[in-house]
Amino acid sequence: MTEIKKIAILGGTGKEGTGLGMRWAHAGYDVIIGSRQLEKAQKAALSLNEKLELDTVIGLENSDAVKAADICILTVVQAAHESALADLKDVLQGKILVDATVRIEFPKAEPPKPPSAGRIAQDILGEGVKVVAAFQNIPAKALGKKLGRDLGIDVMICSDDIEAAEVTVDLTEAIGMGGYYAGDLDNANVVEGLTALLVRMNKHYKGNGSIRIAGIKK
Repeated sequence: MTEIKKIAILGGTGKEGTGLGMRWAHAGYDVIIGSRQLEKAQKAALSLNEKLELDTVIGLENSDAVKAADICILTVVQAAHESALADLKDVLQGKILVDATVRIEFPKAEPPKPPSAGRIAQDILGEGVKVVAAFQNIPAKALGKKLGRDLGIDVMICSDDIEAAEVTVDLTEAIGMGGYYAGDLDNANVVEGLTALLVRMNKHYKGNGSIRIAGIKK
């Protein structure tokens, strides 16, 4: 396990944010749910504490959540992506930001064109922030299942900074998923495209499929 203890999930009141927060809180991390609206963040944190019978999850406004955390996870919808980054640019300096944004428009769900959401984030935030792209292919429904056990899902992790990517690999494996470094932030565009394919496949087969990596030993 990494030395990371406090994880802020920014825009974390949605299904993916609370799902990731639940898994990290269950694994023993201090989780901060961030939102633009304090009351909304506090409500989501209270709900997680009640489900897990804990008192370690707290809710804060996004900027305060960043200040209190060792690492930040961005789980906003595509439409809020760039505005959220601009709002938090100053306070994120010196931090690792894991960006889970997928640029897919429904109902077409077509693979997006470059640049990736992670590259956009890095360009907005500048060199003072280590941006990692991860968690784009995980069905939100899966995150609330098998707490403390292997989910059978792998996560492809992209970053220009390998050390930041490896921190994210450790955090991913701590919550029951495999983590694999998959190159720089430009490669994250391919990962986002896989999400579009999964959406179409799950619709066709009426499933809840995700990604599993074969043939690589760690």
